[in-house]
Amino acid sequence: MSLKLRITDDMKTAMRAKDTARLGTIRLLLAAIKQREVDERIELDDAALGDPIIGSIVEKLIKQRKDSISQFQTAGRDDLVAAEQAELVVLQAYLPEQLSTTEVEAAVAAAIAESGAASAKDMGKVMGLLKSRLAGRADMGQVSALIKARLAG
Repeated sequence: MSLKLRITDDMKTAMRAKDTARLGTIRLLLAAIKQREVDERIELDDAALGDPIIGSIVEKLIKQRKDSISQFQTAGRDDLVAAEQAELVVLQAYLPEQLSTTEVEAAVAAAIAESGAASAKDMGKVMGLLKSRLAGRADMGQVSALIKARLAG
């Protein structure tokens, strides 16, 4: 089952269960997917083509939620923090399984060896290799920090 169909089925389930918080988050995700389809004049139904694009939309929404949570925490708005965290949990269910820290470190080491990177100037080469391999399965900020640490040391 494609990711878009799974999201639509989850929306129907949330409607039947009258789970308004989950339903609102799923509708937000479907609206973002529809916006991307309209903007690019494409249909994101095909599992081979659509899932990576849908995955990037989910990642973008998760990043927005994390940013909002940090902003609300600094402002002392615990009610909004709780709402954003609930949305974050719903959205994370649509990401592929995340790699462990050791798997990410191994991928970084392999990419550094493969690209022949020797200094921080070569970081772009390594990130280019890893971006397609780890997309959706690892936090690219964490990957970037690992590469920087490996190339600096």
